[in-house]
Amino acid sequence: MRKIQVGVTGMTCAACSNSVEAALMNVNGVFKASVALLQNRADVVFDPNLVKEEDIKEEIEDAGFEAEILAEEW
Repeated sequence: MRKIQVGVTGMTCAACSNSVEAALMNVNGVFKASVALLQNRADVVFDPNLVKEEDIKEEIEDAGFEAEILAEEW
């Protein structure tokens, strides 16, 4: 398991953060996604054997938001 932080811009309301979280949870290999609207950040726990960081970034962008990998926590 790995945990990363992703900066997400373009979210303006709770519905935005919910749609980002739902999009991330639909990715095969993502086990947990927590989106913080006010911090413009998503914390994602995933299996690197099933999904890549770039796939996570692209999923957020496909949902209509900008994304940038900020940090790997562990």
